[in-house]
Amino acid sequence: MRALGLAEAPREHPLRYPGAWPRESGLLDGDRLLPLDRLVHEDRVPLLAVGSNASPGQLRHKMDQSGISSPIPMVRARVTGVGVGVSAHVSRMGYVSASPVEAPGTVRELFVIWLDAEQLAVIDASEGVPLPGGNYDRAWLPSPDVRIELPDGTALPGAYAYVNRHGVLHDGTRAPRGHPGQRPLLTGLLLCSRSLRELFGVSAEQFSARARADPALCARGTAVFAEERLVTASGLERYVRPRRTESPGAGPALPPPLT
Repeated sequence: MRALGLAEAPREHPLRYPGAWPRESGLLDGDRLLPLDRLVHEDRVPLLAVGSNASPGQLRHKMDQSGISSPIPMVRARVTGVGVGVSAHVSRMGYVSASPVEAPGTVRELFVIWLDAEQLAVIDASEGVPLPGGNYDRAWLPSPDVRIELPDGTALPGAYAYVNRHGVLHDGTRAPRGHPGQRPLLTGLLLCSRSLRELFGVSAEQFSARARADPALCARGTAVFAEERLVTASGLERYVRPRRTESPGAGPALPPPLT
């Protein structure tokens, strides 16, 4: 991955969030990105990645922390109906992350990662799904509301995505704003909010460093987004199922097997 420029994890380099994405589909296997032998994996569940979960370096970092070394198929897909918005929370990793938003008619290239149960539990935990105060819920986005077309023309019946419980930031017209990359995003947020400057400093570097050092400060920054009325709905909240408590990390029930 290092030779391909895909080894860095945004968790270690927050101003480079969402990290480098592959140009093509591949099988993430340790430090290597290998060719795929198939695009659909019926024994796994598909997860639509709109931020750093499409970064091989980030995925490897998350799995390494849990001692998981099994490969992860990553498939580049043509997705209609989903845009990449800005999470309305400040991450303790030192960045403001991406969140999916409803975007009827919008077409863009995103990655579907195919996860087994163990891998899914790791990603769920990294997004706070099992926690009452976590930042995301995992929701099933069905076709035809969201169309996910693989490189061979196969259309999936749907995929999971992580919907932010805090909502997303808007662009001033109540429409979700797009995520321009971490440095320009933080620079713009600081420029427009005195409260954020008082908390996080005047530069993207200061923002990131202070956020990484102080979880309570991140929570206060998240509150500022709401207090300054910078937040709107993603439009995907209707797909979130009621939370269950029977087992940690379980999240919503899995969909029927893919056919």
